[in-house]
Amino acid sequence: MPVISTFFGILIRMWHDDHPPPHIHVEYQGFEALVEIETGNVKAGQLPRKVARIVREWCFEHRQELREN
Repeated sequence: MPVISTFFGILIRMWHDDHPPPHIHVEYQGFEALVEIETGNVKAGQLPRKVARIVREWCFEHRQELREN
């Protein structure tokens, strides 16, 4: 799966034609989660609370680009 961003040790991956709802796959130090683009909420898996907050903010800042992907 292509890595579309890396920051603070967080890897963001995304398939261009994955199953709904639109989401990203996040990896961080052994944690993995599926995060909805529109809400920034973790829908499957787990992330540390601080990492989940950072990813949520990142989703909001890049929402349009993620939608286009």
